[in-house]
Amino acid sequence: MEYDYHLPRERIAQTPLENRSDARLLVVDRHAGTFAHRHIYDIPEYLKPDDCLVVNDTKVLPARLIGVRSSTGGRWEGLFLGFGSNGVWKIIGKTRGKIQVSEEVQLHTSEGRGGFALEFSAKMDDGSWVVKPKTDLEPITALEKVGWVPLPPYIRNGRMMPNDRENYQTVYAAKSGAVAAPTAGLHFTPKLLSEIKELGTALLPITLHVGMGTFKPIETERLDDHPMHAEWCTISERTVQAIRESKAKGGRVFAVGTTSVRVLESATGRNDGKLQPFEGETTLFIKPPYQCKTVDALLTNFHLPKSTLLVLVRTFGGDELIQAAYAEAIRKEYRFYSYGDAMLII
Repeated sequence: MEYDYHLPRERIAQTPLENRSDARLLVVDRHAGTFAHRHIYDIPEYLKPDDCLVVNDTKVLPARLIGVRSSTGGRWEGLFLGFGSNGVWKIIGKTRGKIQVSEEVQLHTSEGRGGFALEFSAKMDDGSWVVKPKTDLEPITALEKVGWVPLPPYIRNGRMMPNDRENYQTVYAAKSGAVAAPTAGLHFTPKLLSEIKELGTALLPITLHVGMGTFKPIETERLDDHPMHAEWCTISERTVQAIRESKAKGGRVFAVGTTSVRVLESATGRNDGKLQPFEGETTLFIKPPYQCKTVDALLTNFHLPKSTLLVLVRTFGGDELIQAAYAEAIRKEYRFYSYGDAMLII
């Protein structure tokens, strides 16, 4: 697998910086083939009034679940995947031994208090479970009561700290549905967004609810054989029209994160290269020799080896150049992954 690289363990950020916009920024110029070492707060210097900045306004659900099996007293951990009809949840979980149909797990809140029980109703073919939460609370309220921040395992082995509830969420998060953060957006502060708007640059929302599939490593020898995960997304008529107007004036589309790229290109590719409003699931896998039709620049964090996100970034930025950029970031001791530094590819 050629999309692999070695990262020293100490380069994986375990906490964010106190000020989000102080994160380092490796600026990659595709045309000149050069690198510049800047900071997130320098982004306005790269924007023009007719440009637009497209952000993913998904909101991370407190999707991690921790509890105790009522039958054995054994520890159980799980991840909320989605709401079903009739008040049921879809989850995945792990514990010693095997959960049985009709068994219950008593959930614990992150504050150390008791929550409510989940009754296991049916196991699906993909290994997930349909469970019934034994509470009268509304679905989102119930999840917020018992859920923990779903940190990826490379951050403190997934162990949440109280300030992760704020840190692992973009300041513009609005629509609940993600089980992982769109991490490039974590760098923005209200102050920085205000500066960008004052330039005249349009700040445009799209939504993609990041799913667990985003962490699934590529295990096939050929990229074409990798089963690409599906994620729900939407782009509105208002955002589409604003992008068209920006392009007509010579403006550029800056995508904040690979999730924004995936939405923009999904809404373009199905319409013969013309951007159109779209709502539904996307299974788009951006890999060579794909050429982006709408996105002109990309702000992105550094991604895991053998991931579809790394393939996307190397496809967009140029394979050799992005490989060199990753080597440069490691050499200059950038902080990697969700709470780490970022790269701007222009």
